[in-house]
Amino acid sequence: MRSDLLGNNLEQQTADHFALQNPRMLRVRLAGELMARQGAMVAYQGEMDFAYQGSGGLGKMFKKALTGEGVPLMRVSGRGDVFLADGASEIHVLTLDNESITVNGRNVLAFDPALKWDIRRVEGVSVVAGGLFNTVFTGTGQIAVTAHGTPVVLSVDAPTFADPQSAVAWSSTLTVSVRRTAGASALIGRGSGEAFQLGFSGSGVVIVQASEGPTVAPHTH
Repeated sequence: MRSDLLGNNLEQQTADHFALQNPRMLRVRLAGELMARQGAMVAYQGEMDFAYQGSGGLGKMFKKALTGEGVPLMRVSGRGDVFLADGASEIHVLTLDNESITVNGRNVLAFDPALKWDIRRVEGVSVVAGGLFNTVFTGTGQIAVTAHGTPVVLSVDAPTFADPQSAVAWSSTLTVSVRRTAGASALIGRGSGEAFQLGFSGSGVVIVQASEGPTVAPHTH
């Protein structure tokens, strides 16, 4: 069988733990355990076991129920290669070295189980507003995040603002505030229920995706 597909899209041979096969598929070389978004596995080679993990414990389960934030997880264990994707979104790998980063839960694809994580509220907006509870990862390890479209990384060297649905992740060293926009016609952020943006100040970066995320087609049932 001959095809350009066979030459251009073969598995990338690398010993890296997290390795992008292309901009929309991640391969994780596993000899132990991995935390991944439920349903993200598209293929694997070797001996693997997949176990439902929920939202990461009872306390996080209650937080998820209250906030709507959180990551529906599965624990992958075994030896071999597991391939992950999420709706053909772009995938980017972040490496933490005794650091902390805040990620929008909907953008989490997979991470090393050695990383500590928790769901935290962005101060300044009521629970009713929604969409302002995010997941904080701390420690040393790798995390793969998704983006709907190619993102931009903004260095916060001036007052910086982003739609809460478009902000994929940001340095946890940043101070986050909320800026409201006057007027009911100025609603910003799909489903936010308020006209507001996230404001960032301090030293760090903000990763912003090229949309507010995938849209859900209207239906009549």
